[in-house]
This record gives sequence, C-alpha cells and structure tokens, in this order.
Amino acid sequence: MKTLNTQSFQIVRALAAAVVLLISGMVYADVLLIDEVRASKSMGLPDNGLSMEAVESRWGPPQSRQAAVGEPPITRWEYSDYSVYFEHDVVITSVLHSGAVIN
Repeated sequence: MKTLNTQSFQIVRALAAAVVLLISGMVYADVLLIDEVRASKSMGLPDNGLSMEAVESRWGPPQSRQAAVGEPPITRWEYSDYSVYFEHDVVITSVLHSGAVIN
C-alpha cells in the first residue's frame, strides 16, 4: 500500500475539514429554523381562517398589499416581520420574513 505524501495528506485534511464545516453548518441551520418556528408561534401572527377585516382590525394596516393572483385569488399583505396570505378574504397562512426572529 502506498503511503500518502505531504501534499496528498494536506488535501485529505482540507477535504475532511470542509465536510465537518458543511455538516456543522447544516446542524446550525436546523437549530435556527427550529428557533424561528418556536418564535413565530409565540409572536401571535394572524391565524388561519381570519378575515381581512379581522386582521386589519387587530394588527393594523399592512405596510403593503400585493394584488391578488391566480384562481382562487391569493393576496399577500406585508408587515415589517411577516406576510399574511389570503385566499379570497380569508387567511390561509402567515409567514415570518427570513431572519425576522434572529434580528
């Protein structure tokens, strides 16, 4: 069996380090995602089934309103840290903007 020379050993070591960094980055991303999901539940975002009127009454007017698209019509209201999606005039989901919890 041929032994590794110094250059080959450095390449293998660099590849091993890259794999470790890649795996640790994926684990860190999973932790951040879990933290964001937990925080989003505690933020009291608009619940599914609420009307546009109820959302605006409780959370105030959005910073912007995107026009309805598709069939059924889907409308998006954007707030500073999250967006609310409506089908017709009923909430179907509320989504935190990327990094909203981390900031």
